[in-house]
Amino acid sequence: MRRRRVVIAVLAALLIAPDRSAGQQTQAKIPRVGMLSVAESDRAAHFDAFRQGLRDLGYVEGRNIILEFRLVRGNLSLGPQMAAELVALPVDIIVVEGLTPNAADATSRIPIIAPALMDPVQRGLAVSLSRPGGNITGFTLMHTELNAKRLELLHTAFPHITAVTALVNPSAPSHKLALEQTETAARLLGLGSVAIVEAQSVAALRAFRPAVFSEAGAFIVIPDGVFYTYRRDIVGLVNAARLPAIYPEREYADDGGLMAYGANVADNFRRAADYVDRILKGAKPGDLPIQEPVRFDFVVNLRTARALGFTIPPLILGRADEVIE
Repeated sequence: MRRRRVVIAVLAALLIAPDRSAGQQTQAKIPRVGMLSVAESDRAAHFDAFRQGLRDLGYVEGRNIILEFRLVRGNLSLGPQMAAELVALPVDIIVVEGLTPNAADATSRIPIIAPALMDPVQRGLAVSLSRPGGNITGFTLMHTELNAKRLELLHTAFPHITAVTALVNPSAPSHKLALEQTETAARLLGLGSVAIVEAQSVAALRAFRPAVFSEAGAFIVIPDGVFYTYRRDIVGLVNAARLPAIYPEREYADDGGLMAYGANVADNFRRAADYVDRILKGAKPGDLPIQEPVRFDFVVNLRTARALGFTIPPLILGRADEVIE
């Protein structure tokens, strides 16, 4: 009888004892990832690719990871304020697009992942690509290296052109190097000097009229985050001027641009999810190499070519990864 009372007492103690493991799960901190970007919407295609990358690793937004978006919507002057807000929350990691210096100025402690870096070593954001050091890592788009290739493709498609105009954001850190490479390529192709049209803001872009390109023979966009975000405005303007043109990302062609060649932005963001996972599990950003892109797109929009009265040579169509009919 006494033994039965002891067993009952032990069972009762087990029933009323708190479930410590359940309590620990309830109290477990859900990681917060700050998303600092020049974009207009948190539903942009590259953000959806990032979300897919997280899902592939077992993360469900709102359940075991939280994304805190701060979008400047093309107003670069808001970058420092938005970066400071994310640091103050605080977030565990910042994923940044187009505003890397703002994030770097805001914190030297929180890890920063930049999926669209341009010349990080030359800009002093990393010691080297293989071992960046500090709190910044990410992925490059190899933009400056690809500018000459874009101009070569444009000239191959339209060998009659004798002059080219470039759209440049003079406030972009890498614009000088990118422009130098474009000008060098233009001279080698016999196109002479490159005419420049500058725009530092969305307002400047939207103030342009097709007449701004009245002297242009062809058109190229020097890569920039603001230009990428507001690419439809640029494409509409260039198509209205009826210019042969090439752009730095496939999304320009998807949105009606004639041709585009460059690294796949969405794929870089998808890959960035792996770095988020590794850092949350203890990796240091300074030890994670800054990676080059692995996917490149050459897209020709044949529908636009027909609308503008252009004939695209079979050689170019044969080299394209995708032709939009």
